[in-house]
Amino acid sequence: MNKRIVRKQLPLDAVSDLHAEPLLQRIYSLRGVRHADELDASLERLIPVSELQGVEQATELLLHHFKTQSRIIIIGDFDTDGATSTALMVRQMQRLGFKNMDFLVPNRFKFGYGLTPEIVELAAQSNPALIITVDNGMSSISGVAAANALGIQVLITDHHLAGSELPAAVAIVNPNAPGNPFPSKALAGVGVAFYVMAALTRAMQQRGLITEQQAPVAALLDLVALGTVADVVPLDRNNRILVAQGLRRIRAGRCVPGIRALLAAANKRIETCIASDLGFQVGPRLNAAGRLDDMRLGIQCLLTDNQDEARLDAMRLTQLNLDRRDIEQQMQAEALMVLNDMQLNDESLPLGLCLYDETWHQGVVGLVASRIKDRVHRPVIALARADGDILKGSARSIPGVHIRDVLDAMAARHPQLIEKFGGHAMAAGLSIRSNMLETFKAAFDAEVQRWMTHDEAIGMVYSDGELSTAEFTLTMAKVLRQAGPWGQNFTEPIFDGTFHVAESRILSDRHLKLKLHIGDATCEALAFRYFDHDDAEPINVSEQVHIAYRLDINEYQGVEKMQLIIEHLENVTA
Repeated sequence: MNKRIVRKQLPLDAVSDLHAEPLLQRIYSLRGVRHADELDASLERLIPVSELQGVEQATELLLHHFKTQSRIIIIGDFDTDGATSTALMVRQMQRLGFKNMDFLVPNRFKFGYGLTPEIVELAAQSNPALIITVDNGMSSISGVAAANALGIQVLITDHHLAGSELPAAVAIVNPNAPGNPFPSKALAGVGVAFYVMAALTRAMQQRGLITEQQAPVAALLDLVALGTVADVVPLDRNNRILVAQGLRRIRAGRCVPGIRALLAAANKRIETCIASDLGFQVGPRLNAAGRLDDMRLGIQCLLTDNQDEARLDAMRLTQLNLDRRDIEQQMQAEALMVLNDMQLNDESLPLGLCLYDETWHQGVVGLVASRIKDRVHRPVIALARADGDILKGSARSIPGVHIRDVLDAMAARHPQLIEKFGGHAMAAGLSIRSNMLETFKAAFDAEVQRWMTHDEAIGMVYSDGELSTAEFTLTMAKVLRQAGPWGQNFTEPIFDGTFHVAESRILSDRHLKLKLHIGDATCEALAFRYFDHDDAEPINVSEQVHIAYRLDINEYQGVEKMQLIIEHLENVTA
């Protein structure tokens, strides 16, 4: 599949007074930063809690149940955002004196996503007066109705987009709810939970229920950073502050034992933790519990204050993640076989690509959809059988194609086609009946064609430009590492350049390791999973390559060296 390197162009309104060195100045300008104060990550720069519509009603509701000490059940989600949201709310409410509370996380294989009538029935067995949803709830029309019918009040805290109808909850806190004026629409579920707990804590302080020094909400920011990064929400200014503050706490050792244990399990030093460590190491370990087993294990890891318990939980989560990788690799190989067959039989793939296999694991279809999407540069839905005639799927999209809006339009055009769906611009979940699969495939392709053309199905690797020879240093790699936090919509810097190859090796039959000439020196460069692509060819000594890469730091036996991580490679030997 086509892929090309595109150099970003500095905008006309780029400024030169960001109080940063020239390379960082360029990088920040290419990410839309126009004023130095936009890089201020102090908590005082956060959008005030009072601006999030719904927190006042949520606070009054929670205070009422605090006074009556009635039973409260928190309903979480089975990903890292849901796990951190649940752990954050449980921790803070317990510190604030809520004594009669517990949490439930729907088992994705039995109950599916969100506050369903079935999970309400399960929660009702402990006679709660209030159900709080975290990272879910906006699409739970029937679930909230079931709770109301049982006399259980519902508080929804969520960040997902709303459908045409809102659930009849007592209070809804969601920056993406219709008419909510909150300036940042990018809050993750854990960010919303943080704002609700911040509002509740402040109200209890003002009413003399706790002291000013009791239960500081900033102590929760390690969980906020983890959930925000792992959910791949855009790192707008507000989210960058939340993540930066959380990372500072983690590096200083002021984090929950579970995060410390999960970093240790990934062989990552807590003192140098960066956002990508949370996104690519800690997050997948927690997600593995929700994908293959029960996210309660992940939440317990984040709730325990015992380091030994956290270490044991982290070991179990790490093994689940290894199991998840094996399943994912098998499913991905099968998906690629289907893809190759489609290419052999047709000149072009559908622009909206839908894949299904009877043997696939429904907990891993999102990862498969993401991997295939990265290969074919178009929206992909991967489906697996759930119960009976129901197929459950995960959709992953590309910039410019809002996948939830695509599904919404399909549902409007074909009212009986989709059983239920929900999500964001770049990711969504859905359920369909198996006898509708072929109709669904055709409808999905037709709808995506309204959003893009085949000429646009090209992978773009956006580069921040070339580095000078003097900028290839360990010092510069460290500067870039600490200049983030980097993440979605505030991406880690990628550069490009043309180099002559001094050495070339193949590692583990999958990875390519090069040594490149840079000025009078050489530098190691790694292309992970390079040979996973069928059209990948070996690179020989003395050949010339044009690469897009990241500056990285390789630490081995206490010695640090700069290295390049190759994101894309083209052999340009004449």
